[in-house]
Amino acid sequence: MRKTLKLYNKVSKYPFGKKLFGFSICLNARYFFSIRPKIIDIKSNYVAIRIKKRRAVTNHINTVHAIAMCNMAEFAGGLMTEVSVNDNSRWIPSGMTVKYLKKAKTDLTAISDGTEIDWNHEGEIYVPVVIKDTNDEIVFTAEITMNIKHS
Repeated sequence: MRKTLKLYNKVSKYPFGKKLFGFSICLNARYFFSIRPKIIDIKSNYVAIRIKKRRAVTNHINTVHAIAMCNMAEFAGGLMTEVSVNDNSRWIPSGMTVKYLKKAKTDLTAISDGTEIDWNHEGEIYVPVVIKDTNDEIVFTAEITMNIKHS
């Protein structure tokens, strides 16, 4: 089990543990502060996060901005990759394909499910992320290309 997942499991038992864990990720990748991600759940092969629809993440038509959803996808997919790869592995995103399916008019939840991924593979893998609105309708999908190296 990755150190990151062990740390999350330890701190999430405490009041504000999930919040502090998410904050620490944003400290390392500061552009995630713009979306203020809230962690719902993290386990090997699975991450779910939520963001609030607020002025800072909306566009001129009062829907959640496309780039805010891209940031959500990268946060969820990257965190899911981090807690799922082998301890001797390193990874970096090298691309992302996205589809905007509906206007995002509500708070959003991003889910990255890696149960179908072979984490022993070295090279490119494709990490799926689905973003849903509060009506449980899919508004956005992403496939993030991760380059995995084993040492």
